[in-house]
Amino acid sequence: MTPYASINKVSKRFGQHRALDGVSLEIPQGGVLGLIGPNGAGKTTLLKAMLGLSSFEGEIDILGRSPRRSRHELMQSVGYISDVGILPSWMRVDQIIQLSASVHPNFSELKAWEILEHTQIQPKQKIKTLSKGMITQLHLSLVLAMDVKLLILDEPTLGLDIVYRSQFYQQLLETFLDGTRTLVISTHQVEEIESLLTHLVFIEHGRLRLSETMDDVFERFSALDAPSASLATVRSLGPLSETPTLTGASFIFDSITADALEGLGERRRVGIAELFVGMMGPDLRSVS
Repeated sequence: MTPYASINKVSKRFGQHRALDGVSLEIPQGGVLGLIGPNGAGKTTLLKAMLGLSSFEGEIDILGRSPRRSRHELMQSVGYISDVGILPSWMRVDQIIQLSASVHPNFSELKAWEILEHTQIQPKQKIKTLSKGMITQLHLSLVLAMDVKLLILDEPTLGLDIVYRSQFYQQLLETFLDGTRTLVISTHQVEEIESLLTHLVFIEHGRLRLSETMDDVFERFSALDAPSASLATVRSLGPLSETPTLTGASFIFDSITADALEGLGERRRVGIAELFVGMMGPDLRSVS
């Protein structure tokens, strides 16, 4: 797949704190990349650099343009939704759609209304009367109606209940993901996006800990649920992590053959959340 974004040795300091430390990666066309990391890892800093919202060292190319020099042109093809996204509360829904159409060359009012038909949002409603979930739905409809090629989401469903979160990702599947557009998601709710991802990136202390396709992740890492009787043998094989269970323990292995685990328990596909916790160490208990 052709890269939609190339990030080369990008660093960022805030005083003595290095928020990003030589980050390099490529984001392919048609891919869905999950950017996963603990609080303060550098996720939002990296996304803001990609959007031209923050200065940085190194080079970033998005859709053939530099966010430093061509941000206005770039944002005609790139959409962004964050957990702190703000829409003008004094406006009505129909007014914000009309405003968006007047300032964005590719905005389709028809598409925005088609998306909103599947919600409870009414044209004459004031934005200030909408719930957080409805505001997120409205924001998504506005971005999708811009026909962007790259969509960047930074904790887009934070604070929403499970129904709104499910509707949000279902809308992305139905309206945005067509095999040519590219999606980058940064979230702590990793279980909800696991089935969408084609690429996975772990970041910690401003450095990449993992950058792989999902196929390579599942080829490289294995999970094993082992009974108490097998624990000593399993531990001798050098697992990446161990988590106690009611009947024994769950282990994660890096680059081990299926034959080596034969007869020691139930081998299964590793989950993103457990892999993240396993790689980041015992002090990190949860990413959700």
